[in-house]
Amino acid sequence: MVSGLRADVEFHRRDFALRAGFEVAPGEVVAVLGPNGAGKSTLLSVLAGQLAADRGRVALGDAVWLDTERGINVPTHRRGVGLLAQNALLFPNLTVLENVAFGPRAAGVRRARAREIAEHWLSEVDATMLAERRPDQLSGGQAQRVALARALAADPRLLLLDEPLAALDVDAAPAMRGLLHQVLRRQDRPTVLVTHDVLDAIVLADRLLVLLDGRIVEQGPTREVLARPKDAFTARVAGLNLVPGVAVADGISFGDSTISGRTAEPLDLGEAAAAVFAPSTVAVHREHPHGSPRNAFLVRLAALEPRGDVVRVRGVVRDCSLAADVTPAAVADLDLRPDDEVWFAVKAAEVAIHPLSGGSSGT
Repeated sequence: MVSGLRADVEFHRRDFALRAGFEVAPGEVVAVLGPNGAGKSTLLSVLAGQLAADRGRVALGDAVWLDTERGINVPTHRRGVGLLAQNALLFPNLTVLENVAFGPRAAGVRRARAREIAEHWLSEVDATMLAERRPDQLSGGQAQRVALARALAADPRLLLLDEPLAALDVDAAPAMRGLLHQVLRRQDRPTVLVTHDVLDAIVLADRLLVLLDGRIVEQGPTREVLARPKDAFTARVAGLNLVPGVAVADGISFGDSTISGRTAEPLDLGEAAAAVFAPSTVAVHREHPHGSPRNAFLVRLAALEPRGDVVRVRGVVRDCSLAADVTPAAVADLDLRPDDEVWFAVKAAEVAIHPLSGGSSGT
């Protein structure tokens, strides 16, 4: 039976303190987002048992891994944790197949069965053709696929992902993100993802925790946290417009209209998806815009926020918050005021269509 994770921990070192309490349901992916030094990787190390918490409790279902009051601290190798980090860390002297079979073999599985398990997971991550290669014959993206297969082949009770896309180049990262999305939504173990990239949270996570200076300052469903940030850091990293919908042939459906864009990762028609675009790509108009192909939204203005050389214009359409960055001169020319109705327009070429984790289309 698959169990959920419950954690409430404190960890102190001379110049830093981590305090975090949260739960992760079976099959749920929770992303931990925060700047460098926020305590994200420290939190994962405490969950895995690599760092000893000063106070707290960590349990997976009825299995208690840590309880400082009762003196319980199960060692890492007995917690059944699977870890995928920035670097693949494959064994250089083993083939890909042997790397993936290592976990089952270490758990006492017979050689033939361990090979079957390894072959299954290599197939799941689309890396069967790499089975006989050595790690030094793999690209960065291929190595991460193999590392994911190795983590899952060990049948972990908890999966920890520590910025697994951070070391990949701009060509490999989207493919790996899409693969993770497909694999994670088919599994039923709790997963904690540490990332600094808001796209990882959008595509992969059901819920989002924002960690700042060792404290959780926001948490909730990913889309809600990013659409209505309460903390200045969250608002800054959200930075992107996210419009939820359902994948259609030319983009996503949003209400009774279609938002066109380029598909960043493979999508099935009818799958929950989101159109993502930067506020700097949005133009503001008093009348419905015409001309080159573009997406247009009639929004009600909510706020005008000076940001250095630009003004961030915030508007709402169908309970979805959108932002546009325009010059102060444009704000004056358009005579923009809160509660006005105006058009936000963005070219289809500036819109990326991503799968949306969590299964709710928001339409």
